[in-house]
Amino acid sequence: MREPVGTFPKTLRCLMPHLCNMTLEELSLWLHNQGFPSFHAKQIVEWVYQKGIVTWEQMTNLPKQLRDKLAEALPFPVLQQVRLISSADKETHKFLWKLSEGSLVESVLILSGGRRTVCISSQVGCPVRCAFCASGKQGFVRNLQAHEIVEQLVQINAWLAQSGERVTHVVFMGMGEPLKNYDPVVRSIRLMSDEQLFHLSQRRITVSTVGIIEGIKRLASEDLKVSLVLSLHAPDQNIRKKIIPYARQYPLDQLMAAMDEYASKTKRDITYEYTLIAGINDHPDHAFALAKLLRGRQCTVNLIPYNPVAGIKLKKPDRNSIKQFRAVLFGAKIVNTCRYTKGDDIAAACGQLALQQVASAA
Repeated sequence: MREPVGTFPKTLRCLMPHLCNMTLEELSLWLHNQGFPSFHAKQIVEWVYQKGIVTWEQMTNLPKQLRDKLAEALPFPVLQQVRLISSADKETHKFLWKLSEGSLVESVLILSGGRRTVCISSQVGCPVRCAFCASGKQGFVRNLQAHEIVEQLVQINAWLAQSGERVTHVVFMGMGEPLKNYDPVVRSIRLMSDEQLFHLSQRRITVSTVGIIEGIKRLASEDLKVSLVLSLHAPDQNIRKKIIPYARQYPLDQLMAAMDEYASKTKRDITYEYTLIAGINDHPDHAFALAKLLRGRQCTVNLIPYNPVAGIKLKKPDRNSIKQFRAVLFGAKIVNTCRYTKGDDIAAACGQLALQQVASAA
């Protein structure tokens, strides 16, 4: 539901002023309070969300006095691009951003057919510390605010606009656990999908979680149409605790019940991500256990062969092991796909580039 014009929500008041945390009505009110005509809000929104312009100076139909005021009172953009590296096949592009206090976060643009998918970060570092993930090696620094999340989409869309293209999908699969930064993540989803702003279909937004049960239950009641992905990575609680230490807080049976509740309330199919790690969770017996866990559930399993990270002593399974694992799932009529990692040559797994940058600066 849209916030009424004339009042800012409590969370917005404490974060103001930030352009990418405002609806059109809120921007109109802000301009009015600054002594400028409210109709300029629509012009600003069109520049940013439709035309891909991310500097006040380029908004040439705005009066210079207004542009000067905006530059002074409404800093934009707030993310400073530190690096942009592209894979050899030009299908994966990784952006490294510096935040106002100097912290680093990443976003990844993945080109696949007609899709232009942005992988968004929601935290600086990550508190979950999955055994295979570079983000967790940095520890947890802080949550991103809604405008910092939305601006990742805005800036990458501006980069795409130079070639006449536009972001088509967003996945919260970058640095951080989205459901441990719940309010800013939900706020950012509403802003991204606002028909007066970027107007991205919520059905093209995916939230990935390691299984924060209370967050899953809240999200099921938000009247959103986003897809939910569970980073499962193991067929039972014992193995899962070894791969995802955070899983100790969330018994697998209770987690699966929460996922069932989400699917029932939202009428959205569930995807289970399963990173295949050699000698840990890639044996046919693990596949049989996974098939048993998911039997009767309307879902898809997305298998991801482990993407090696410097300093982490885990290995990618060979193709024969992957083939055998999938054969078991197919035999049990479990729909599954295998996502061979893109961007290996540019450290595209979440957290890798930021970790490299920090290491090189040390």
